[in-house]
Amino acid sequence: MILDNGVIRTLDPSLPRAGALAIAGPIVAGGVGTHEWMLPTPERVDLAGRCVLPAFTDSHVHFPTWALARHDVRLEQAASVGAALALVAAHPRRGSWIRGTGWRDAAWPDRPTAAALDTVTGSTPTALWSKDYHSLWLNSAALAVAGGDLDVRGGVVERDSQGIPTGVLREESAWRFRERFVEITEDEWVEATREGIRVANARGVGAIHDKDGWLGAASFFSRIHEREGLSIRVWQSIPADRLDEVAGLPLPARIGDDFLRLGYLKTFMDGTLGSQTALMLDGSGVEITTRAELEEIILRGTEAGWPVAVHAIGDRANRNALDAFEATRHAWAPRGLRHRIEHAQCLDAADLPRFAELGIACSVQLSHAASDRDLADLYWGDRAEGAYAFRSLWDSGAVVVNGSDAPVEELDPLAGIRAGVLRTIDERPGWHPEQALTVEQAILASTVTPAWLAGDERRRGKLLPGFLADLVVLSRDPFLCEADELESVEVVATMVGGRWVHNPPPWD
Repeated sequence: MILDNGVIRTLDPSLPRAGALAIAGPIVAGGVGTHEWMLPTPERVDLAGRCVLPAFTDSHVHFPTWALARHDVRLEQAASVGAALALVAAHPRRGSWIRGTGWRDAAWPDRPTAAALDTVTGSTPTALWSKDYHSLWLNSAALAVAGGDLDVRGGVVERDSQGIPTGVLREESAWRFRERFVEITEDEWVEATREGIRVANARGVGAIHDKDGWLGAASFFSRIHEREGLSIRVWQSIPADRLDEVAGLPLPARIGDDFLRLGYLKTFMDGTLGSQTALMLDGSGVEITTRAELEEIILRGTEAGWPVAVHAIGDRANRNALDAFEATRHAWAPRGLRHRIEHAQCLDAADLPRFAELGIACSVQLSHAASDRDLADLYWGDRAEGAYAFRSLWDSGAVVVNGSDAPVEELDPLAGIRAGVLRTIDERPGWHPEQALTVEQAILASTVTPAWLAGDERRRGKLLPGFLADLVVLSRDPFLCEADELESVEVVATMVGGRWVHNPPPWD
């Protein structure tokens, strides 16, 4: 197959642009010359001036959770408890639980409570996740399911003046509740994931770094892979608390095949901005994993050959994580392990250059800066100067990869790229525009650097001979767009492994 009459952005500095691309089976065969046209009846795809990039990678996504949440009550637009209740009441009921996501109560005039939720849910157990997925709003029927068993280390159970739970759980308390009590069948997970893959392909996504290892996401992807084949490449995390199982088996890191691999450990240092549980240098927040505990995870992971991805939001959490990586560098650096800090949202100025110095990748979400700007100004004040410092991290030499954190934000790489360039998602001017990335940087963070982080830099992320033919066809070349025109760039088609997985040609 030959794609020609368009602009091919290889994303390789030695040959950044080509007029055409030859594909043989699942791989890129090369640029077009006389010898390609001599092949027997090559299929020709007329790009008609469109632009081709390597397919996007979402480097931080809770994919099955996002896929399932697409059918749940969506509460992002609720500005009060009453508005949220109206959305819950109007949503069609599915299954034995009412599930929802997206509420953010920082600016609400009232607080979410079980009693309020009872008025529209009655005896049907209800679990509504906050936008950051670190707080859970339950009704009385859901609280009753737990039988009072709500407290856990690293968790928060909000209580009234009489010590009675209000209906809001945070951090480990929320996650353990979901794991133990919210009823979702594996068939439901698999069907939602299958549908989600089609949506992701339609948005130009060819690969993901999934963070839902704790709920057994690998088994969902595996069922799809075995039955009809995956059309997205999955690099799957494993919870760090399952390290004993991993270390006890003769498994190499990155075990699997071209479409489904296990390969890194995931753990949490702290909570989030929205739930006010980020661990800060002023002593506020919730500590989930201590620096000493993270050092132990890194060392034990190193013995088994597994890199670590650690969630860190607050400036204290990020410093503790960087300190742990520095203290253990003697063990993991000689093995070439590529560790990462997820989010890296609020950084003290002294810690920002340490990512590049230590070789720790920044797994960020470009859309978070624009989405969280009001909360960052409200809760972090002057410290917001060191928040979402994407350009400073890039200029320091750090490896920056971009993800969506879906379902916290929508899985949509082009929207994330626009947010990274414009630093706004509404009509307001960009927030801290000095931290904006260029279009090229935002695209590299969504293609080239994620492939490097997964150890695939010699086979994915660029359109070079011998690389996998994972690509996205765009309606126009984003490199030539003015920043305010980026919204006009649309996904036309997506190819993974030489196979069209969304909207095969010909195109109008």
